[in-house]
Amino acid sequence: MSPADAGLDPAKLEAWRAGLAAHRTTGLILVRRGRIALEWYAAEWSADRPHGTASMAKALVGGVSLALAMNDGRISPDDPASKYIPGWSADPRKSRITIRELATHTSGIADAEQDGIPHEQLPGWKGDFWKRVPDPFSIAVRQAPVLFEPGTQYAYSNPGMAALAYAVTAALRGGDIRTLLKERVLDPLGVPERHWSIGYGQAYEVDGLKLYANWGGATFTARAAARVGQLMMLQGRWNGRELIRRDVVKQVLTDQGMPRPPRGPADPAPASGLAWYTNTDGVWPEAPRDAFAGAGAQHQVIVVVPSLDLIVVRNGDALGDTRSGFWGPVYELLVRPLMEAVTVKAPYPSSPVIRGAAFGAEIRRAAIDSDNWPLTWGDDDAQYTSYGDGFGFEPRVEKKLGMGFARITGGPADYRGVNLRSDGERTGDGAKSPKASGILMVDGVLYLWVRNVGNAQLLWSRDRGRTWESGFKFATGFGSPAFLNFGRNNAGARDGFVYTCSQDGPSAYESDNGLALARVAKGRIRERAAWEFFERLDAGGRPVWTADLARRGAMFVYPANCQRVDVVYDAGIGRYLMALGYDHAGGWGLFDAPEPWGPWTTILHRQWDVAGTHGYRLPARWISADGLTLTLVFSGVKPNDAFCTRTLTLTK
Repeated sequence: MSPADAGLDPAKLEAWRAGLAAHRTTGLILVRRGRIALEWYAAEWSADRPHGTASMAKALVGGVSLALAMNDGRISPDDPASKYIPGWSADPRKSRITIRELATHTSGIADAEQDGIPHEQLPGWKGDFWKRVPDPFSIAVRQAPVLFEPGTQYAYSNPGMAALAYAVTAALRGGDIRTLLKERVLDPLGVPERHWSIGYGQAYEVDGLKLYANWGGATFTARAAARVGQLMMLQGRWNGRELIRRDVVKQVLTDQGMPRPPRGPADPAPASGLAWYTNTDGVWPEAPRDAFAGAGAQHQVIVVVPSLDLIVVRNGDALGDTRSGFWGPVYELLVRPLMEAVTVKAPYPSSPVIRGAAFGAEIRRAAIDSDNWPLTWGDDDAQYTSYGDGFGFEPRVEKKLGMGFARITGGPADYRGVNLRSDGERTGDGAKSPKASGILMVDGVLYLWVRNVGNAQLLWSRDRGRTWESGFKFATGFGSPAFLNFGRNNAGARDGFVYTCSQDGPSAYESDNGLALARVAKGRIRERAAWEFFERLDAGGRPVWTADLARRGAMFVYPANCQRVDVVYDAGIGRYLMALGYDHAGGWGLFDAPEPWGPWTTILHRQWDVAGTHGYRLPARWISADGLTLTLVFSGVKPNDAFCTRTLTLTK
């Protein structure tokens, strides 16, 4: 992929590369949107030659092995480390150290460093730790003192990480970290064994455990390290397989709320996840707050930015003088100029058809304290919708509903909403209640996707929403699907199929890596066996469909940023419009494409001035004949829990 195709300024990117090369970089790789946008190596280095990672191993080895053990229910960050380390239960301070404190350098265990003395010259237990005599693990768990009350301060500690490696290995009950990483991560990622090693190339037998270093002593090619970073960005999924559960990856990459490392303008040290670093509090002001990193001596660095779909790995000698702080050169030479080189921050290039999008100043609100609002254009010219967690339009229903229904007549300036009483009503609140995620009328029958019921379930109504019949559920994915809406009663549909798309995950409350697309002949909507799923585009750009749900692909990719979605065909401009919520905090984008499967381009991206919103809808009934004036319907947190409408004007 060329830099320009990756949304990067070629001149600025070359200046970034040259600047790093001038500062003793030996290897550099940049991955954007799943493809290599830049790869460079100094003389005598190559893509196939592993480089020492130093303490970047704490993330690649320590953090990932901890995540796998958490994934399997073997260990928890809240566990006392004494549960796994013999003798610690009897120690007044060590007994209070948790796994989280070991993984965030807040355990109080002294580091094996002293006054800048080289490791091989350090006296006593500190020198023995680095000489690995007799082994570093016994020294870490039995000799290294605890200098302060655990959890009260930040103090970088290699022996603390060694204690974590001991605890994780003990939790595996017979396994070892190297085998775990190889079988569960690196082999599935397609990383050859010759491209990585860990633990200084050896294991240590201690207390019946086969222990490998997780604080250093690893070598990875830049490509291998980038793949591990990409796996973490993709929330533990790789080629359709879940290697690590999404909730575990999220926990590992989340600021743990522990004491911060010393930081200042010359040393913008990021906060601590579990053996990874995170920019959650914006200590790197030019980088998005979802950025996370691993780093080691001589500035071996991996930085991952999910919202930019970007991974960078840098190897070499130190970028600059670290006496005033380790992180200053990383930010000034690696992070900040790279962020300046990113010209397209959206996941897809700009629309070739729509040049601009502007919102009206006024936001109208009705049905106060209700949210959700999927919409479809009925055969009677009314719109049908479902609301959640509220009382609907005035006059309100007598009891708060988790899922209720309504009928809306009129235009966006003079509409009238009336609650539609139905046997489909459900009580409950939030995720505890079924909710509608998509609605469509076809040949006078309303079809409804209902989420929060284990996976999405299909319902239908032959009497415009008064009574409902229940159908099948998808077994996996499609946790919050929306129907692709065309005109009145589905008039103007592109073919004889009904289309639906969804974030490709089980929950409407989490953000996934991509969107899945399915279709079915409109006369067979209720038959699960009749549905087929978008798999990929062939060499000619035509969609390939499969009846096997497990083989579904993504029709839209934006790692960790695909949540609730709505798609409508805008006949006036001949484009499909997709409103995609990235999160529940007001982050969303508007995209367009010539076909339901793409190629997608960007109309607007995170350009929104109303915080705390979600559920962005584009009702077909309220699109002007020329396709350029629309009404956005949305909801959100108070005071926006309502049927909120706002004019959206597109410019060609």
